[in-house]
Parts: sequence; structure tokens; C-alpha cells
Amino acid sequence: MIDLSGKVALITGSSRGIGHGCALEMAKAGANITVNYNTHPENAETVAEGVRAAGRDALVVQADVSDREAVDKMVAETVSTFGRLDIVVCNAYYSKREPFLELSIEAMERTLAVCLWGSFHTAQAGAQQMVEQGEGGSILFITSVLAEVAFPTSVPYNTSKAGLNHMCRTIAAELAPHGIRANAIEPGYTDTPGERQFATEEEMEEAAKGLPLGRLGTIEDLGKAATFLCSDAADYITGTILKVDGGYCLK
Repeated sequence: MIDLSGKVALITGSSRGIGHGCALEMAKAGANITVNYNTHPENAETVAEGVRAAGRDALVVQADVSDREAVDKMVAETVSTFGRLDIVVCNAYYSKREPFLELSIEAMERTLAVCLWGSFHTAQAGAQQMVEQGEGGSILFITSVLAEVAFPTSVPYNTSKAGLNHMCRTIAAELAPHGIRANAIEPGYTDTPGERQFATEEEMEEAAKGLPLGRLGTIEDLGKAATFLCSDAADYITGTILKVDGGYCLK
């Protein structure tokens, strides 16, 4: 039912974690994929191999999304390779947990540069290309339930994700006349390399037990939701923030 045949998706931070899941699920649905990474080239190549194994084409591009020139080049390379751009997933992130009273300015600035500014750069550059094509498109932001939950030691990340939610809604309002939809997904506790840098295996297992659905989210769970929202099956959905959290926010 979910068909992305003929579509081209650029997914930032797709060498690992949720971005990896989005790349593979969208490829399974028929999309060609630009796999973006900043610091994990081997992982990016593994994801590209998975995309190709699904029968689709993959382009691997190194780019720091906080650098607008690099983002513009990535969009241009995508269009040069595939001829178009239909889907942009703003997923790349940076997070460093420190208590507020000890939080360094550098950590705050870097988090906002990647999570908030990086998503702005990617969404705007992608939207400009979609408007030029004149055939609509879809922009998806990967935010977090921490946009609403005041999780301690995570001021930069929480702030950036809350900002992304409202950026998404505002962009959706502005781009609707162009047939471009903008939505966001709020993952909850998901089993990713990023999450594992902050928790032990035992802590992850304990967290899973506390969720209403009794397990952590997987990158496939998030990838499937992302694929749906970026497909024609969701062509009447825009400006929506979708929780994909296993009931985390019901606790």
C-alpha cells in the first residue's frame, strides 16, 4: 500500500540509527536514497548496500548539516545523480548531556547548530528544489518526545527538538500552496547507537519494561512511520507531529 516508486529521498544522518531505518524502509517502498553521514563513512556504505539490496540506487554524501554550503552541495549532487528530489528527512542530530548549571556554551551551540540549524538548512534547500520542480514533495523532521518532556541534563537537545516542532508547523503552512507537506515524528525510547551512548544494556532493558507496549522502539518502527508520512498514502496530512513512542507519553 505504501509506494514510493520513482521518488528520491535525501535522509540526513542516515548512516546509523533512525536515519538508517528510514533509508531502508523507504528503499523497500521503492525510493532511491541519498545516504548522508558526517563521521561514520563505513556505516554509510553499509546502509547504501542495504538500499541496493532492496533494488534501489544509493548515493553516499559526506556533509555536516550545520554548514549551509555543504547542504546546498548535497542537494545539488542528489539532483545531478537522480534528476530530482521528492523527500527530505531532517534526522541528523548532536546531543551531549550535562546539568544546566555546568552546561558549556560549546555544547549548547553545537547542538543547536546541528539539530535546529541543520534541519533548517536541509529543509529550506530541499524545499527550494521541490518548488523549482513544481511537483510538490514531502519534508519530515525527526524530533523527540523530549520536545515536550523536560528530561534533565538535556537542555540543548530538548530545546532544539521543541523548536523543530514549531518550525515544522510553520513551514507546513507556508509550503502548502506549493503542494509540499511538512510533518514531524517524535520518537520515544528507541534502540539506537545514540541512545546506547547514554545507557547500559541493563538500563535499556529496564526502560523497555516501563513502556506501555513493553519494548523499546526499533529503527524499523520509525522507518515505517516515516515512509508512510512521506508517501501519497498521507497526502492529506501536513503540519502533524506524530508520536512513535510505544506509549512513552502515556506514562
